Amino acid sequence: MLALRMYVEGSSQRSIARILKVSPQSVSNWINVYVAQLPPAPVPRKPRVAELDELYTFLKRKKTKSTS
Repeated sequence: MLALRMYVEGSSQRSIARILKVSPQSVSNWINVYVAQLPPAPVPRKPRVAELDELYTFLKRKKTKSTS
């Protein structure tokens, strides 16, 4: 459970393996077993109304391309 909590908090599988002194494949297997036991995620219903903000309009009318 500690490995799963660390993974959810953002630690990489490789760093979890180093801290717990196990192989990275073991961490991956633990995560896969846990995920297989989760119930399926609910499918969101289709939205009826969508809002677009001004950023979309700005990007569509932009004359120059970004170089970054």
